[in-house]
Amino acid sequence: MPFTCSDCGKTFNRSYQMKVHQRVHTGERPFICSVCGKGFTQSSHLQTHQRVHTGERPFTCSDCGKGFTHSSHLQTHQSVHTGERPFTCSDCGKGFIRSSDLLTHQSVHNGERPFTCSACWKAFTSSSQLKVHQRVHTGERPFICSDCGRGFTRSSQLKIHQQVHTGERPFTCSVCGKGFTQSSSLQTHQSVHTGERPFRCSDCGKRFSRSSQLKLHQRVHAGEWPFTCSDCGKGFTQSSHLLAHQRIHTGERPFICSACGKRFTQSSQLKVHQRVHAGERPFTC
Repeated sequence: MPFTCSDCGKTFNRSYQMKVHQRVHTGERPFICSVCGKGFTQSSHLQTHQRVHTGERPFTCSDCGKGFTHSSHLQTHQSVHTGERPFTCSDCGKGFIRSSDLLTHQSVHNGERPFTCSACWKAFTSSSQLKVHQRVHTGERPFICSDCGRGFTRSSQLKIHQQVHTGERPFTCSVCGKGFTQSSSLQTHQSVHTGERPFRCSDCGKRFSRSSQLKLHQRVHAGEWPFTCSDCGKGFTQSSHLLAHQRIHTGERPFICSACGKRFTQSSQLKVHQRVHAGERPFTC
């Protein structure tokens, strides 16, 4: 005899399954992380979460050696190597690794953005996107780099940043051999070889290899500077530009040259400086 949830009508084979499910409606999260206080509906979810604090990554990719806290995360990651994108958009044919990514993408076609920020009224396709965005206003950066102390709004940003310290660049261009920390960065880089810039600004005709680059550029024409420095009032088109600028006021220089110990506010400045030690002179008169 199936057990039916009185709130949403969902059915379960066992009574305890329904009991666990009902916590979605009641908001009850009885399993609490002793490190950060985050609550969970199931003990197994708490156990997986605790790996964030312990650094344990028991599920390892056989192709690149990358570790994951959950077997499902490994399974999703492996599609990076196989190129498999089983979830396809019926409107434009774009493929996705996750069904949730496809669902979010489809809002591009239907224009639906039901989650709105109360601070700036920017709308989002999912509640998780809104939650991350709100950190722009609160200044919350809960993911901290243990090497340099830099904070990030997302764990994925921290993970990518840590490759600055480790030197890891797992995505390599087959044309020139240049390595990248992200597959998306490699994809963008490949337009250097192909010359492809499909996204064109209707105001000035400038072309871009990514739609996100075009969107940021258009703020120049619109006069939109949504990220403002609380110390001097200077505005920026991107939150990352504001973060780099704020180091002028704080004096923070998190990027250190391993050869001479000189410190820099941006990783790009360190990269340019390291040419002094390498004897590299890429620009010839």
